[in-house]
Amino acid sequence: MKHLVSALTAVLACGGAAAQGKPDMGKFLATGGVSQVEGAGGGGITPWALISGYGTRDSWGANAHTTRLATQDYKLDSYGVAMGIADRLEISLANQEFKGSLAPLNLLNIKQDILGVKVKVAGDAVYEQDSWMPQVAIGMLYKRNKGVGGLGTLGVSNVMQLGARDDHGYDYYVAATKILFEQSLLLNGTLRATRANQMGLLGFGGDKGDSLRLMPEVSMAYLVNRKLAVGAEYRRKPHNLGVDNEKAYYDAFVAWFPSKNFSLTAAYAELGDITVFNPKKQHGLYLSAQAGF
Repeated sequence: MKHLVSALTAVLACGGAAAQGKPDMGKFLATGGVSQVEGAGGGGITPWALISGYGTRDSWGANAHTTRLATQDYKLDSYGVAMGIADRLEISLANQEFKGSLAPLNLLNIKQDILGVKVKVAGDAVYEQDSWMPQVAIGMLYKRNKGVGGLGTLGVSNVMQLGARDDHGYDYYVAATKILFEQSLLLNGTLRATRANQMGLLGFGGDKGDSLRLMPEVSMAYLVNRKLAVGAEYRRKPHNLGVDNEKAYYDAFVAWFPSKNFSLTAAYAELGDITVFNPKKQHGLYLSAQAGF
C-alpha cells in the first residue's frame, strides 16, 4: 500500500499538466485493453498493466463501459467509468449487480461499488519491442458490498449473515503485460492479494479463511488484425465461505475494436459453483461494450 501511495503521488505531481490538456488519442488501437468486470483496464476478468484510454504520456483519456454476464441461474451486470492520465495513472469506478433466477435464490439481488487505482511503475508494453521487459503496474481495488436483497423471508440482508467476515475490503495486485507485435501476441500475468468471495459480491473472508491470499491470473490474446483479438483468461480465487464452493474463473473471448471510440467484447465464461444452495457449475455468455475518448 505504501508503494502504491508513493507512486500515485509522483504520477500526480508529474502528470498534472498533461491532465489539463485535451485528449490526444495518440496510443495504438486496442492498447488500452477493454474494461474488466471490476472496472480496471485489462481483459474481461483480470486487470492488465495497460492504462485505460488512448491518451499518451502528454495527455489523458477516459471511457465508460457496460457489461452483462449471464449464466443458467444468475446474471451479473457491471457498468462504470475509467480515466487514464499521462499513460501512467488509471482511476476507475464501477458498480456490480448480481441477480438470481432459480429458487430459492430467484429474488436474490446484491450490489457492490468498486473504486480502482492503478499506476504503471516500469517498462512499456508497446514501445520497448527490443526488450523482454514487460510493462509492470501495481493496483488496488476498494470494494463495498451494499447488502443482500430478495432474501428477507430467510432473514438475510447482509453478506455477513452468509458467513462473510466483512462487507468491504481491498484487493491489491501487480500486473505484467507484454505485447509482441511480430508474433501478434499479448501476454499478461497478474498476482492478486485478496480475501474477496466471488469478487466481493459475497463479502470478504469467512469461516474457512480470513487472510489475504495470493491468487494468480493469466491472460493471452492473439491479434488477428488491427481491429480484432481472440484470447483466453484464467483467474484463481480463494475459498473462504462454507456456503460457497468457490472455484476459479476462466473464459475465451473475442474483442473487436472498430475505432478508438468504441469496442465490443464477447466471451464464453466458466464461473464454477456459486453457492451450495444451487450446486452446479455456472457458465454462460459475457458481453461488454466500451465507449471512450
